[in-house]
Parts: sequence; C-alpha cells; structure tokens
Amino acid sequence: MPIMETEKSNISRAEEVKVLANEAFKAHKYSQAIDLYTQAIELNNQNAVYWANRAFAHIKLEEYGSAIQDASNAINVDPKYSKGYYRRGAAYLSMGKFKEALKDFQQVKKIRPNDPDATRKLKECEKAVMKLKFEEAISAPQSQRRSVADSIDYHSIDVEPEYSGARIDGDVATLDFVKKMIDDFKHEKCLHKRYAYQIVLQIREILRALPSLVDISVPDGNNFTVCGDVHGQFYDLLNIFELNGLPSDDNPYLFNGDFVDRGSFSLEVILTLFAFKCMSPSAIYLARGNHESKSMNKIYGFEGEVRSKLSETFVELFAEVFCCLPLAHVINEKIFVVHGGLFSVDGVKLSDIRAIDRFCEPPEEGLMCELLWSDPQPHPGRGPSKRGVGLSFGADVTKRFLQENNLDLVVRSHEVKDEGYEVEHDGKLITVFSAPNYCDQMGNKGAFIRFEAPDLKPNIVTFSAVPHPEVMPMAYANNFLRLFS
Repeated sequence: MPIMETEKSNISRAEEVKVLANEAFKAHKYSQAIDLYTQAIELNNQNAVYWANRAFAHIKLEEYGSAIQDASNAINVDPKYSKGYYRRGAAYLSMGKFKEALKDFQQVKKIRPNDPDATRKLKECEKAVMKLKFEEAISAPQSQRRSVADSIDYHSIDVEPEYSGARIDGDVATLDFVKKMIDDFKHEKCLHKRYAYQIVLQIREILRALPSLVDISVPDGNNFTVCGDVHGQFYDLLNIFELNGLPSDDNPYLFNGDFVDRGSFSLEVILTLFAFKCMSPSAIYLARGNHESKSMNKIYGFEGEVRSKLSETFVELFAEVFCCLPLAHVINEKIFVVHGGLFSVDGVKLSDIRAIDRFCEPPEEGLMCELLWSDPQPHPGRGPSKRGVGLSFGADVTKRFLQENNLDLVVRSHEVKDEGYEVEHDGKLITVFSAPNYCDQMGNKGAFIRFEAPDLKPNIVTFSAVPHPEVMPMAYANNFLRLFS
C-alpha cells in the first residue's frame, strides 16, 4: 500500500479507536480508556485530542505526572489547543502546584477570551494562588511555631446538658463509648468537641512515642488484618468491622494510610480509628499515607470537612497529629507494610527507615517521600512516577530490598484496584485498597488481608460498597478542584 494510503488508513483507524476509548471513559473504565487512547496515538501521534483525552483519563486515576506529560504533548502538537493547557492546569492543581496551574489557565483564557467557563476557572485559580501567598506571608518559621495542642485544655470545655451523644467518663475511651460514638456517626450526629479534643490529644501522645518504623509481633495461632486506603468512606469502614470483627487485642488491625480526603465522612473515619487506638493501642496500628498531609487535606476535602464539623483549631491539631504517624510497619520480622512503596536507591535498610525524622510535612524527595508516594511497575528497574511524585519500581527492586532486609513480602496500598487488591512482582508484593466504589464512581471492590501466625500466608477478603447517606464525595473539597473534576 502506498505511504499516503497507509497514513490515511492509520488516521481513519485512530479515529475509530478514539471513539471506543471515549466510550470506555464514559463507563469509568479509565485504564481501558488509556490503553485505547495509546493505540490511537500509536496510529496518529499528531492529533492533540488523543493526547489531551489520555491526560484526562490519567487525571481520573490520579496519575498526575503522566497527565502533565500527555497534556504537554498535546500542546506541542497544537499550541492553540486550549484543552491541552486546561488538562495540564487541572493536573497541576490536583498536585497542589497552584502557580504552575495558573499559567496554564491564563493560556486557556488567552485562547478563549469570551468563554465564561474559562474566565470563572481562571478567577478560582487566581484566588487559590493569592490565598497561598497570603498564608506563606503570615506563617511563622518552623523553629518559632508553638504546638496548637499546648493551648488546649479539654477538661475545661463544658458539655451542654442537652447533649445526648457519646461521652467519655474519666480519662479513658471505653468500648462502650466507641460503640455509642459509631452509632451516633451512623445517624449523622456529631461528637462533642470536648471528647473529640480528648481523643485527638491522647492519640498525639501515643503516636509521638512510637518509632518511625514499628515492629509488630503476632503470636502463633493469632490473626492480624491489614487494610488499605479508606478515604473517608465511613460506612464501608463499618462494613469491614461487620465482616471481620471490631479491633481488639485479640483481633488487631493495621490501617495503612489515607484514612481521609475525597470521601465526605473523613472525620468520622479518623475519630473512629483514633478512638480504638486510644482504647487499646495494640488493637489497631496506623500508618501515614500521602493524604495525611496539609497540602492534600487543603485540596481534597478533609480540611474543609473539619472546619465545617468542628473548628479551625482542629484543622491545625489534625495536621500536627498526622506528622506523628509512623511511616511503616514490619510484622514478625517478615512482612514490610508501607503506604506507597520502595526507594530510588538500593541498599536501604530497615534501620535507615527507623532513623527518619518524620515529624514534619512530607518532603518532595528522599526516603520519606518515596515511602508515601512510590508505586510498583511491571517491568524491571526504576522509572519516573506516573503521579509526578516518588518513583516507579520493578520486581528486581522489590526482590533486592527483601533480600537485603531478610524479609518475605511487601504489602502496600495507595492505588485503586478493580478487585481491591493485586499481587505483583512474582508474588513478593501485594497492593491492598479498602475503599470500594472509590469516589462513588470507580466500581472497584475493596479488600483486606488476614495473616495468621506463624506462616503468615495472606488470606485476601474482598467486599463491595455499601450504601451511605446522600452526601457526595468531595463535598468539602476546595471549590476550584470541584470545577475541574
């Protein structure tokens, strides 16, 4: 076939594939859509629409690094294609990079000066950047900051006689209190701020005393359950407890980060997990995720939810407590559990993780960043992160890390999986994700893993989403982010 005819055939076929990709996207099958857009790009890489559409699918999967790359390619193909700038700006916004986003939305406005939607979104982005600059200007240097916890005396807060919710009598949260609080939350009632303060201040003391890497010992014959991201899906958290029992010394859990954000019952989730930990520290272990951070909470809803349901002081207090969460756990010296993944260099020992000074907001590089943000990849070696933070690592990286530290398995979370879990890297790495039908649209199952000592073979239990009250995910998220989703 002559070259011109081949090109025409490829262009025509690419359009057909794009239509299939668009249908997959509309059905929320974003991974499938990415594969199809990739086929269209391979047939015709000079169509900016394919690049921008694939960028949008990456955004839906929170792969913002890949989205920025694709949107930039769309712009290179057609510098006047406004959706290229629009998608890149949305990806930057989702990463909290407001200043970079602003430049792209200014370009959208330049290309489409009379578009009211472009004008509105540019104004929202300008407001976000102005707010950020103001917050930077008034913030005190780290060395001068006083702990907000030091200014709170929960004993002095009166409980109104008409308050009929859960109460803590004395200094310790009991199982009866936790059950009553959960029941109140199920009926969309609030916990009195006196008891909310008591729980959060007590958990701060418990977490501060822990190392950055926590060793867990599970006696022979006993079970231990690991859960992945819950993301503010309170009613699905309760379903886990229905299926697997409440946390107790005989039925311990590890929740592996990303307790909050996106789901609109994040406060109920975090207070429930914290209350169980206060009740019995060995009943529940908590690891930090990338969403236990100020920058994520500001964008994805937790900050707005706390401000709406409690107060500004609680926003600061939770931010402090999140900096106290451990970064990783090791079960019976054999299973390494971390929210994100492994490292950009070989030779990292467990002692290096223990030595991390974690009492800070997550940095943008280094061991702590990689623990919270990295993802596995199917091919060997290391590559750039599809998220734009951390890195991707292959089975060879996992194998060497396990060998060097005399471990058997890596368990991590951080990624939506259709079945709630995925076994990768020759069976040496398991991803577990515990937020089914994530954001009320992904259609995925949730999962948790039960280990029984001494063999610690993973028994994976999957479950589907349960109904929740008519409150949409991201209901408390920043207005500008909702505009772009």
